[in-house]
Amino acid sequence: MDTPGENDDSFGVEVILPEADKKAPYCPHGPTLLFEKVCKGDEKGRRFYACSACRDRKDCNFFQWEDEKVSEARLLAREAENQSKRPPFTQQEHCSRFIKFASLPADEKTFCQDCQILLLPGERDAHASHQSAAITVAQMRRPSVLLRPLENKKSNAQYLFTDRSAHFLLDTLAGQGYRKVLCVGTPRLQELIKLRNLEGKHQPMKSLLLDIDFRFAQFYGEDEFCHYNMFNHHFFGGEASSSVLRTFLREADGEKLVMVADPPFGGLVKPLANSFSLISHTWRELQSPGRSVDMPMIWVFPYFFEPRILECLPSFSMLDYQVDYDNHPLYKDRKLGKKQSPVRLFTNIPPRDVVLPKDEGYRLCSICERYVWSLNKHCAKCNSCPSKDGREWKHCSACEKCVKPSWKHCQSCGRCALPDHPCGRGQGKEGCFNCGSWKHKRKSCPVKDTHRINRCRSGAKGGGKNRPAFKPKSKRKSGAARRAKKMAAQSV
Repeated sequence: MDTPGENDDSFGVEVILPEADKKAPYCPHGPTLLFEKVCKGDEKGRRFYACSACRDRKDCNFFQWEDEKVSEARLLAREAENQSKRPPFTQQEHCSRFIKFASLPADEKTFCQDCQILLLPGERDAHASHQSAAITVAQMRRPSVLLRPLENKKSNAQYLFTDRSAHFLLDTLAGQGYRKVLCVGTPRLQELIKLRNLEGKHQPMKSLLLDIDFRFAQFYGEDEFCHYNMFNHHFFGGEASSSVLRTFLREADGEKLVMVADPPFGGLVKPLANSFSLISHTWRELQSPGRSVDMPMIWVFPYFFEPRILECLPSFSMLDYQVDYDNHPLYKDRKLGKKQSPVRLFTNIPPRDVVLPKDEGYRLCSICERYVWSLNKHCAKCNSCPSKDGREWKHCSACEKCVKPSWKHCQSCGRCALPDHPCGRGQGKEGCFNCGSWKHKRKSCPVKDTHRINRCRSGAKGGGKNRPAFKPKSKRKSGAARRAKKMAAQSV
């Protein structure tokens, strides 16, 4: 079976958002996403289904052409594989196990570090050869510290907020009157909310964690955790889990709700934005009639994704706050001597309402009416505080905008760029893969929808190009690897 990258001349893939009346095939991570190969000129891209959560086929090898006829035997084998990769316990079973575990004496509370599971007395013999350790009640209240983080950047990487960043987020939300927090991929924020509730020193808050890591089900009740894939808005618990979310989204007795999401950095923006919009739509349906505002949301993501996020969610804006992570090799606390984190907060909450801490280097720009990083100086010509990466940017009169301090204006290209950039191409002149024009890109091509048919085969009837019988195939980098390389270049 052919797959993208085998004897094709495609230039990448584009995700096609799911249609309500069209069902996608399932992989172990729920409904797959539909992708389309992007070809150049009049060539037509073929569509295929692939896993929504994993960008590397080593993690999930599901692949199916959109027009492919799948045999009954293959469907049965696929269903058997999906069943085999389901968690060993349901969430209801985990809840009953946790009640039994909590009632055990302190010296009998054991955690298997190999299987990452709480052990009941009758299960210890089966794990005798495994690495296990006694755990305390305090450790059970911090599962994100107890559990081994998942670190696959192309699927479900778990980079956990530092306590400093988590406390800032929670203090900010509490100060604005939010009493319910929907935690999408933010287990550390969920823990902090529950710890504060136990202390009794702050106004009580409610929280619900949606996460693809089912290990957290061991520590939370059915109304506190849902096994969820944010890339396809799939609840693994079915309607029962979906109803838990709907119940949580109802704002009763003036309880204001906000969503905080921290997706893997290698994830696709378009399906993430679609899932968050669906949650917002559900929230809006549950509000009183006549209320047309969007659900307050905070999306934690690197600053270089700003154009893509604003394209999908125009009501969002990026804040200057730099989010740090405990277990990320680069984006740790600045006080530890690491480089500044590129991770920012994207939100539809008015920026003037989010007060950034002055003791961490932020200041209020009275002209922009928002808090910015200390080195983000206001530019009178641009009438904004333009810096995105934490450095002080400089204004280029020729480009009529502020640029990074390491960039210089190139007369040949007519734009600012790194001194060692390849000359000859103006900014935004990569061209359109669809029609070949250098005046726009494929997304804004006026004729991009006229060529969408099943497949462009080399040597097709009616004028196919003469191609060599064999074309040496070079190893193609994954989409996540190409994006990471581009991010690194942009951050210079």
